[in-house]
Amino acid sequence: MAGGGEAPLLEGKPRVYFDGCPGCANDRRKAENLGIPYGQFFHIWIIILVSCLPISLLFPFIYFMIRDLHIAERVEGIGFYAGFVGASYMLGRALTSTAWGMIADRIGRKPVIILSIISTLLFNTLFGLSVNYWMAIATRFLLGSLNGLLGPIRAYAVEVCRTEHQAIGLTLVSTSWAIGLIIGPAIGGYLAQPVEKYPKLFPANSIFGRFPYFLPCLCVSFFCLVILISCIWLPETLHKHKLHKTEDQGIEDFAEQQNSSTTNKSLLKNWPLMSSIILFCVTSFDDMAYTEIFSLWAESDKKYGGLGFSSEDVGQVLAVTGASILLYQTFVYPRIVKVLGPVNASRIAAILSMVLLFTYPPMTHLSKPWLSVVVNIASMLKNNLVVTVVTCSFILQNNSVPQEQRATANGLATTLMSFFKAFAPAGAGIV
Repeated sequence: MAGGGEAPLLEGKPRVYFDGCPGCANDRRKAENLGIPYGQFFHIWIIILVSCLPISLLFPFIYFMIRDLHIAERVEGIGFYAGFVGASYMLGRALTSTAWGMIADRIGRKPVIILSIISTLLFNTLFGLSVNYWMAIATRFLLGSLNGLLGPIRAYAVEVCRTEHQAIGLTLVSTSWAIGLIIGPAIGGYLAQPVEKYPKLFPANSIFGRFPYFLPCLCVSFFCLVILISCIWLPETLHKHKLHKTEDQGIEDFAEQQNSSTTNKSLLKNWPLMSSIILFCVTSFDDMAYTEIFSLWAESDKKYGGLGFSSEDVGQVLAVTGASILLYQTFVYPRIVKVLGPVNASRIAAILSMVLLFTYPPMTHLSKPWLSVVVNIASMLKNNLVVTVVTCSFILQNNSVPQEQRATANGLATTLMSFFKAFAPAGAGIV
């Protein structure tokens, strides 16, 4: 086609495709291939995994990292400083996520995704090489602020597939996050301090002796490099053609459809969107505070009211929890939402999640092996309830806006959520 032309039906509507437009090429591909786009879904899966790993990686060893940086004057003060390391990432992400979403709606999803992976590779590596507390804070802040991936990838997950497959695309977000909860803490728990754990493989005079928390960060950064190379084959979904007046009614209709965003109401006045974002933010605050407190509480000595767990113990609990989330998301969650709907499912899960927290303090009176069993069960229940609320909010958010506003809306949700998550670790660490 020179400028545009009629194309086969896409979801029951006549469409016009323009040469050189990646969005039109994506729409044409969806029209011609009615099946599930497994290749694109796999790309989404691993990209979200890259976004999750740097967040979950440090929880098993952050307590020991802060201790070794000698910033806390007393053992009881380690949690205070650890909280701000976690908060710095979320604060950086909160300040830039909406802007990254707007950029993705303007120049495309693919460039933002690639830039985000590059920044993750760079600053995650530097975090593992931190020689003092303020370097750790700075690298985590830059890692969060220059990673604009989360909003655009949620929009991408529903744009790369046909309408009937969008639920699968959105579920991939939470499922991949569950995999990250398995791999991230496992990497952090088993590879941190390798000189102490594996002295035959890592001599004390090696770089891993000087930087005991560099190895897990290096592994994640290497994974980022592999994903970055694979993004060469990542298709763009944003329409980039220019529309011109024409007597062809089909093109006029298409132009009207593409320009509909100018008449859409403000995102902030879109109550269905904002209510789902509020739900998402409150749940994210609770989840981040819980994760921070759980790691610190579990690794604290029993005489301070903790569980006396090692970093390997915490990594094992988080890994088992992540595996349970994967199974839950795959086999249980779809049936729950089908029966209850996303609104009722999120309400019930939120209430049960709050009630479950009251069962944690008495666990300090248990001894092994019952302590490990009870902690694992409670962690699985808590995290699966949170995943239910979060996944339902994803569905509600993406159904509340048109395609032209999707990346911006998801960026706004990420910004507000990150502000909540930025306060959560700091507040939890102080407590």
